[in-house]
Amino acid sequence: MPKIEVNKVAEILKKNEISPAVLRRVIEEMNLAVQPDTADGDKPPAVKKQWVILVSDPEGRLPKHDFVGWVLQIPESESVATTTDRIFRSAYDHNTTKKGRLLPVKTVGEALENVPAKQFKEADLWVKSKTPVLMLRTDNEIPKE
Repeated sequence: MPKIEVNKVAEILKKNEISPAVLRRVIEEMNLAVQPDTADGDKPPAVKKQWVILVSDPEGRLPKHDFVGWVLQIPESESVATTTDRIFRSAYDHNTTKKGRLLPVKTVGEALENVPAKQFKEADLWVKSKTPVLMLRTDNEIPKE
């Protein structure tokens, strides 16, 4: 069956000179019929997710201990070696503000958790995880069954 928008139906009814009261009731009823039936709560609750950093280590150079890290983004055209400098610059800028003078950040972790996104954005840095996430190692191989 072909589908037609409610607005088009309203225009057609207006052209055919339907009384405004009837037109309003018909449009309201069509709008109710078009709305999805999600008010019942049939939808299961959303699954909570966490961020993980997966690092390829096929030569086994990383130690076997757990590490934590942060997920960040920088412009594609920039070197990743400038990332720490961007964090430091944002932390220095934050420490000069009124809030930063009251609660200065002293570590990279504090900076990533407490410095506002606006100051990171000025340094072309986007923090995707304010709290540290676990880093997993992989040898980059899929085992044979």
